[in-house]
Amino acid sequence: MENLWVQIGNYGFPMVVAFYLLVRVEKKLDDLTAAIQALVQTLNRAAPG
Repeated sequence: MENLWVQIGNYGFPMVVAFYLLVRVEKKLDDLTAAIQALVQTLNRAAPG
């Protein structure tokens, strides 16, 4: 039983931290994608036709 807690401590915590960071990065990538799309639309409207 003690070995189980050691394994959870060794692998569980890093997995939780990695998952948390991936979720944060995904949100920032979504925001960046939206900003780039808005910039493209703005540049297309401003370009002489």
